[in-house]
Amino acid sequence: MPALKSDTPSKKLFYNMGEVSRMLELTPSLLRFWENEFDCLKKVVKNGKGDRKYTEQNIEDIKHIITLVKVKGYTLHGANQYLKTYIKTDNPKKDTLESLIKIKQFLESLKNSLIV
Repeated sequence: MPALKSDTPSKKLFYNMGEVSRMLELTPSLLRFWENEFDCLKKVVKNGKGDRKYTEQNIEDIKHIITLVKVKGYTLHGANQYLKTYIKTDNPKKDTLESLIKIKQFLESLKNSLIV
């Protein structure tokens, strides 16, 4: 399970695939594959050369996907349905869910730092 690093180091409008790959500890091939599997990633911006440019929202969506697939064990289809239903809608529980995910990530990183 890759450890999710804290927020991005600096605020930029767009991040290239290499930056996102290093930031989230994912391979570029997995990011490209997820673009085809998840509706929320199908609109990743590409420049004139075809290079992918990820926004902050894309990065947040990828973090949600990591949590659902790699931590909670959802299938790709199940994670996609979950994102459509709970994350992308104006669900009143969305803010609570996001807060709980961040708290869980913080507690896991704290636990890992205490074990070492």
